[in-house]
Amino acid sequence: MKQAAILSERRAALVDRPEPRPHDDWVVVKVHAAPMCTEYKSFLAGAPSDSLGHEAAGEVVAIAQPGRLKVGDRVVAMPLYGCGCCNLCVSGDYIHCEDVLQGNAFPPGGPGHPTYAQYIVKPDWLLPKIPDGAPYDHAALACCGLGASFGAMQLLGVNAFTTLLITGAGPVGLGAVVNACFRGARVIVVESVPYRADLARKLGAEAVLDPADPATPARIRELTGIGVDCALDCSGTVAAQRLCIDATRRKGRVAFVGECHDDLKLQISPDMIRKGLTLMGSWHYNLADFGKLMQVIQTSPLIDHLITHRFPLSDIQAAFECSISRQSGKIILDPWA
Repeated sequence: MKQAAILSERRAALVDRPEPRPHDDWVVVKVHAAPMCTEYKSFLAGAPSDSLGHEAAGEVVAIAQPGRLKVGDRVVAMPLYGCGCCNLCVSGDYIHCEDVLQGNAFPPGGPGHPTYAQYIVKPDWLLPKIPDGAPYDHAALACCGLGASFGAMQLLGVNAFTTLLITGAGPVGLGAVVNACFRGARVIVVESVPYRADLARKLGAEAVLDPADPATPARIRELTGIGVDCALDCSGTVAAQRLCIDATRRKGRVAFVGECHDDLKLQISPDMIRKGLTLMGSWHYNLADFGKLMQVIQTSPLIDHLITHRFPLSDIQAAFECSISRQSGKIILDPWA
């Protein structure tokens, strides 16, 4: 099968790899839509890798035994591989599993886990079925495109009475705008890239502010009076995380979705005790909420605006170049073109 690989700094191409085989409750999925995500960082760094992609939608084409799925089922491939046995996995919060399966735990017949490929292999319980009528490219947004912010908004309790600040309007932040507007929330976005700022407005943000403008914190206060009810950082930058904390009203809630490994200065008394903030990290969403997220995907009129580019997998070089340009929303790869 064909599979994408990074060859060196800013160089990508297709390579041939063995097709994965089904084993026990692991089924083979023919990938029809593979969204691009954080893999652009590896493209920029140039570390050779053929393990690219962590989200996809496709069709079950091979099973080893009767189980939850049958050949022909259309499914979304959830990211990562939980153990399937611990309390977190059983309760639907598998993304936080402490016994995530490693490469040597995969069934024979090739690794089969990168989604920038024509086939993948997954345990059937990590492959929820796509409802009838939902196209593959839309359904694939149930992972990072919409899933990350959906899970955060479940924790934050975002609804029609909420004023929500979203920092960072990359693909995840733009998906957050879609989710927030679906819930009827008032949305304020902070984003520096003009293309993405314009797209955030098109998706329904009431105001889009520049993080480089020193007047931005005051402008948020002016728009809200006392600060936002909730804030969601999708940028993964310390400055944005700090803005979320500072711009949220007393007794408000802040969730962090963007990955960040730098140190944030947090003062417990003024930031949390005196202000009464609730701070939370959010990675994915509980699998029991998959049906609710699919309702967003099937009924929101904004989905086709969130997907701004589609590339054949054979043109992976151009797809990566588009991704690093930051002149895009969500990018979808077609492994069969």
